[in-house]
Amino acid sequence: MTIAELCIFASVMLYLLTIVPVKWISVGRAGRYDNARPRDPAFYDEGIRERALGAHQNGIEAFPFFAAAVLLAEFRTAPQNLINELSVLFLIVRTAYVLTYVGDRPSLRSILWVIGFLITVAIFFLPVLRNYLSL
Repeated sequence: MTIAELCIFASVMLYLLTIVPVKWISVGRAGRYDNARPRDPAFYDEGIRERALGAHQNGIEAFPFFAAAVLLAEFRTAPQNLINELSVLFLIVRTAYVLTYVGDRPSLRSILWVIGFLITVAIFFLPVLRNYLSL
């Protein structure tokens, strides 16, 4: 298993772990998270819970393109070291993205989103670059 493939798994864990703390912290408090109604919109209506849900949902949205890009690059025999390095960089940027989302830093969050997207695009096009740049 490659580092990039482990990063695919880690990106799933990142978006799952984004929402868990806000649920866990409020379990047992009156009027808070109810596991019988896990998608209750009233729970996510404000503050950190709303931002954590947004970061979680964005992680779900970003995952398919990242996973497809990594697998395509590997199947098309792009340089594995570049796939690995870009995948780790993607995870670092996505982690920072989650922290800025939950921390209510919208401008920095948007910049990090663009960087993460560009990293995924770069991974996706690594097989093409290999042919033109002799990588």
